[in-house]
Amino acid sequence: MSKVILVTGAGRGLGADIAREALTAGHQVVATGRRPDEVEKALGGPKDNLLVTRLDVTSLEDAEAAAQAAVDRFGRIDVLINNAGYLVAGYFEEISPAQMRQQFETNLFGPMNVTRAVLPILRKQRAGHIITITSTAGLVGMEFTSAYAASKFAEEGWMESLRYDVEPYGIHTTAVEPGYFRTEFLVDGSPTWPELSIDDYTPRTAPRIEGIKSINGKQAGDPAKLARALLIIVDQDKPLQRFVAGADAIEAAEAKAKELLAQANASRELGDNLAYDDAHA
Repeated sequence: MSKVILVTGAGRGLGADIAREALTAGHQVVATGRRPDEVEKALGGPKDNLLVTRLDVTSLEDAEAAAQAAVDRFGRIDVLINNAGYLVAGYFEEISPAQMRQQFETNLFGPMNVTRAVLPILRKQRAGHIITITSTAGLVGMEFTSAYAASKFAEEGWMESLRYDVEPYGIHTTAVEPGYFRTEFLVDGSPTWPELSIDDYTPRTAPRIEGIKSINGKQAGDPAKLARALLIIVDQDKPLQRFVAGADAIEAAEAKAKELLAQANASRELGDNLAYDDAHA
């Protein structure tokens, strides 16, 4: 059945793939981005089932305007796909406070803004689906990714909790944790590198940056296949609450689950006996 799907960050990368696949599948698509002309160009120009509108996710006003435009054009919103985001890479001490705040403004508060704008519509309908693209870095912390991982871990906690807030109104939530996909996420000019420089980190910083750049164009995952998988989830009666996307992501999630279980067991002797003893009150 045709759905109205609002996608953020639809001008390139995974967002553009999601929008293209949704259009091909016969859905009505609200494709948003900071530069609407680039979004429209990426999607092949005007179409009857396409609305392109400006949306900078860091602006709640933009989000509210985009949600209203969707309702004005198509009468409803069935699915929100929070896709827009970017990478600030670097060692924590070399990432400036301004860079850290901007990472959270875009990757966490951005999707929160769009969700705040869309949720009243979904609640009124008593139906809807909120999908947020997080990352394997939202499950597993790695070297040189403290800002990005922190923002994605925060998204994971938000989405996991949001499920309980909105479930009574017929609204589903799905967090998507992709591994490495061959999008434009790592093209020159897309990642942001550290603004600060500390001598202790210098020998490690340059090789790390070059290592990230070398991955671009060699990622194993096909974003068009991921987009099609998301459309399958959209059509599920009981959508996955968490979609670990890609063989590398599944392997990382399994390793993290084993690590957490091992740490819980290692904590048992010390952590099991911390209850307040009323007898000694």
